[in-house]
Amino acid sequence: MAKKIDKHIWLPLLLFVYFTGMAVYFIPRNNEMTDTMKIVTIVVGYLIVAALYFALKKKKKLQSEREEDMKNSDTEQTNINNN
Repeated sequence: MAKKIDKHIWLPLLLFVYFTGMAVYFIPRNNEMTDTMKIVTIVVGYLIVAALYFALKKKKKLQSEREEDMKNSDTEQTNINNN
């Protein structure tokens, strides 16, 4: 069975591809913005995607730790009840 791709991977990757496509298509055609504003817009967009990646990765890590703690507490509770 194939391993499921985590949300902290596919969502930022999808947004990265979308943002890159929009930047490639629209930014060169916009004559009202200076080159500096175009670069800042692209950099800020990529920083937001990177921040989303790290936030989702941390959320996944905390969720895994909670699940492990729940599993350990269930095991400890079972051991206490068996004694």
